[in-house]
Amino acid sequence: MRKKQFVVVGLGRFGQSLAETLYAGGEDVLAIDLNQDLVEDVRDAVTHAVTADAMDRDVLIALGVRDFDVGVVTIGSDIRASGMITMLMKELGVRQVIAKAHDEVHGRMLEKLGADKVIYPERDMGRRIAHNLVNGNIMDFIEVSPDYSMAEIQPLAEWCGKTLADLNLRERLGGINVIAVRTGEHVNAMPGANTVLKRGDTMLVMAGEDTLRKIRISR
Repeated sequence: MRKKQFVVVGLGRFGQSLAETLYAGGEDVLAIDLNQDLVEDVRDAVTHAVTADAMDRDVLIALGVRDFDVGVVTIGSDIRASGMITMLMKELGVRQVIAKAHDEVHGRMLEKLGADKVIYPERDMGRRIAHNLVNGNIMDFIEVSPDYSMAEIQPLAEWCGKTLADLNLRERLGGINVIAVRTGEHVNAMPGANTVLKRGDTMLVMAGEDTLRKIRISR
């Protein structure tokens, strides 16, 4: 099966996690941001990482984005930039363009500019957290493509008492990125290698559907 080619523009926490998870799942990923430090952070975790202005049509052409299957614009805070990049990607022939919106008005603008799908990470996260988990079931948070989702899960019994470094979930499960861990009312939005998982914790992860299915079966 041919790898899908993704171009991710914007390497904030959401964009970086998305790019790294897609690459870990075996896809080709081009990551773009104006911030060189953010680009360097993901350079070894994606196929290609480039410091560039994605609002420049000539830059996108030079990078070959017209040949990509999916473009994901994760710049939610800069409305002008996200709209311009979404429009350029569609004009250049990217097959599917997914754009992150800050709010409903921003989302409608992105749709009018050609976005095939608009996602609302902050809004949807609030809704998911508000309803909590029931019996450790996985609840899909955002479907970022037909094959990849963000989900809230509870750690398997054998994970509890171990650090993320010990578990090495990304390698063992074929591409799972832990974005946040909630213990009671405390949310660790930047879990590190030494973060210890506890029974009753809630994990926000990004992973492929096959990986999420493995976790379901393991319960």
